[in-house]
Amino acid sequence: MAMKIEADRSRFKKIVRGKIRENLRKYITHEEMIGRKGKDLVSIPVPKLDLPHFRFGNNGAGGVGQGDGEIGDPIAGGDDDGNGPGQAGSDPGAHILEVDITLAELAEILGDTLELPRIEPKGKARIVQEKSRYSSIRSTGPESLRHFKRTYKKALRRQISSGTYDPARPRIIPFREDRQYRSWTTVNVPEANAAIIYMMDVSGSMTDEQKEVVRTESFWIDTWLKSQYDGVECRYIIHDAAAKEVDEHTFYHTRESGGTRISSAYRVAASLIEKELRPEEWNIYFFQFSDGDNWGEDSEDSISLLRDKLLPAANLFCYGQVESPYGSGEYISSLETAFGDEHENLILSEIEDKDAIYDSIKKFLGKGI
Repeated sequence: MAMKIEADRSRFKKIVRGKIRENLRKYITHEEMIGRKGKDLVSIPVPKLDLPHFRFGNNGAGGVGQGDGEIGDPIAGGDDDGNGPGQAGSDPGAHILEVDITLAELAEILGDTLELPRIEPKGKARIVQEKSRYSSIRSTGPESLRHFKRTYKKALRRQISSGTYDPARPRIIPFREDRQYRSWTTVNVPEANAAIIYMMDVSGSMTDEQKEVVRTESFWIDTWLKSQYDGVECRYIIHDAAAKEVDEHTFYHTRESGGTRISSAYRVAASLIEKELRPEEWNIYFFQFSDGDNWGEDSEDSISLLRDKLLPAANLFCYGQVESPYGSGEYISSLETAFGDEHENLILSEIEDKDAIYDSIKKFLGKGI
């Protein structure tokens, strides 16, 4: 019986994965799914997934093809012309099934569907070092590691079970066999992993709609890269005419009214690399999002910083230009003119709307650098 249940469960999971893969382009554009994300699970609405079942008719209504009737008579119940609402029913309507799927499974489906190559980490990413973690309890050990709470509870249980515990005089005296000690296990921890540096223009020309596109695409980028590395460090930089590092919430919910100097974000990113995220120790991925509007001659300074500081340190530098009714959209052309096919790790993508997110992700991650 247990084997049959497990087989049915496995078959159901295959059906669900097939539905998700079939509708992945649609799911990628649904930002409300991100709101359902837990620590390890995400809920996905899976439509048109139903098990076969019997539906009972009315007794005495006749079988198939039986009874009087003329051509054109309505088959279903209702009023005389067949257009009435009829009586209220007691059966439930059709529902969309929400299934929980792990982020690891979601990343696997994303990689298979978009045919994303596996990433080969560089530098020290494969070097591991041993670390001790206190994750268990044992009955012997040094007094410095004695677990007082567990020792007290064990002594209390012993006194209660033996009838020596006096509620009027609640004295708990641990015996030698009551003592509990913290114990450690040795685990292998990667010495270096991946760092994702997100940069976004938050000037007045970037609307909430453009930021929602950025947030949705970033979720899928995170999901894939975190499936390729044991640990991922995410950093966030916002800018208008000036730039600063912020937390994730501020990154997606800030809007300024000033002008735009992309070079200011590049300088903050270069400082992060120099002080905290050295390329020989980290696999660094840059994802920059803007509407392509930049202040005057600042594009020259930006391109110079990109060529000299950021590209040499990056596994991948991805620039996504989100279409805006207010931005000029010229920066991507400046990048194409300056670099052409010169740098394999520089990827450019134009994101017209949410429907373009799917193709943008494939373009950004399709080389597997």
